[in-house]
Order: sequence, then C-alpha cells, then structure tokens
Amino acid sequence: MPSALSVRRARLDDLSTVVELRIALLREYGDHPVYGRLRDDAVDRAFELYAAQLRSPHETIFVAERDSRIVGILRCVDSAGSPLLFPEHYCYVSSVYVRPEERHRGVLRALLATAESWCAERGIDEMRLHNSPSSAAAEQAWTALGFQIVEHVRRRALGAAVSRAD
Repeated sequence: MPSALSVRRARLDDLSTVVELRIALLREYGDHPVYGRLRDDAVDRAFELYAAQLRSPHETIFVAERDSRIVGILRCVDSAGSPLLFPEHYCYVSSVYVRPEERHRGVLRALLATAESWCAERGIDEMRLHNSPSSAAAEQAWTALGFQIVEHVRRRALGAAVSRAD
C-alpha cells in the first residue's frame, strides 16, 4: 500500500530539488526542437531563475511529497490575459514533472487539485498550459484531466539561429 501523498508550496530550502526535477523534465525532451536545446550551464542558471520564481508574488511552485521526499512539481503563474479578451487573467501551468517511479500514482492529480485551489483563492477561472505532442503519455494525462487543445505553437529558426539549432 503506497504511503500518503501531500502537496505544499515549495520553499527556498527546496531549491536544489526544484532544480533537479525541472532539469530532469527538460532532459526527458532531449530530442525536442525547443526543450532539447539545453545549455551546458543550465543547472547553474536554473538556481537563479527558480529562486526568483519561488520569491515571486505572482506565481508559486507546488511540490508533492511522499515519505518526506519530493516526488512531483507543478508551477502556477497568475498571468494577464489580453485587454481585448476574457479572461482578464488566467493560471499558466508549467514545469510539471513527476518522478518516473511515481507516475500513475495520483501525484499529478493531487498537484493539479492544489493548483485549482490556488486559482480559486485568486479568482482565476481558467488554466492554460503547453505540452509537447512528442509525449503521448503527457497528451493522454492532460486530456484525461480535462484540458483541451486550442492552438498549436510553431517554430522557425532564423539566420544564425539556424546553424546553432540544427
């Protein structure tokens, strides 16, 4: 029988694990044309970036724990919508990662339920996210959790970027 799962906001003292899991997420997409272009110094850069995210009043990172070990992560950003469209703001969900040995054990569902509560506290009634179509498992998980595909993101490298990217 699996032990209990809990979800809480990440703290600055979780920074090493936040970096570990978010870099692991990027490494899973090693052949992706955007996420697979990891810099050699990405880990060093990640500490500063993710520390700033942990301090931001407009976003939060949730961590799921089992047996005092962080097994999953999900970032929520209170994002402004277009002044021409509704909603005025929405929750942008990103950097979602569950350790492989913890997948299919309710971690993603628990993280998302906590994110929904965070949204309710802020009067946010819509969530958005990007996920790579190269992961059939992610596609199935997000669809099962009620997310619909509403647009596609396209990429075109220009000039010097072409030689660096390919």
